[in-house]
Amino acid sequence: MSMTKILDNSDAMDKHHHHDHTECIELSEATLELYCAEHKLKLTPLRRTVFSALLADHTAKGAYDILDRLRDAGFSAQPPLAYRALDFLVEHGFAHRIEKLNAYLACGHPGRLHNPAFFICQHCKLVQEAAADKPVSSLREEADSTGFRLTSTVIEAIGECADCQRAAP
Repeated sequence: MSMTKILDNSDAMDKHHHHDHTECIELSEATLELYCAEHKLKLTPLRRTVFSALLADHTAKGAYDILDRLRDAGFSAQPPLAYRALDFLVEHGFAHRIEKLNAYLACGHPGRLHNPAFFICQHCKLVQEAAADKPVSSLREEADSTGFRLTSTVIEAIGECADCQRAAP
């Protein structure tokens, strides 16, 4: 599978309800494997298991969710192990930390430099990732005008996903 094909998996991951989740998982895992090989990074079984846990669905997972998954897979479920694997995935752009939920989410655009925004359902906790290039650009311009230098941004919006809106009375 070519790196271009793998990196073009954003369409597979963009829409929670209208994509082939099996393909989504396969492309994300293949992207991680290629990235690690190209950057001479060790993709340990623990890191792979944590990434698989994040890819299972499009909800953010807390550390204890990850620890349960590790325990089920036969790993020592020690918090430092989970956090080191999560830190690795975040550092290399394969996961995001969702501050509002104190949880982690598999990146919807792995292997691509981008400015994400997160739409978080206040009911079911579904998290959808979207591009935030325009808002971040505006923030950067505003910061520049005051002499402030942005190093990172996190945009998290709380609301209701389509399913929860449909289910509401």
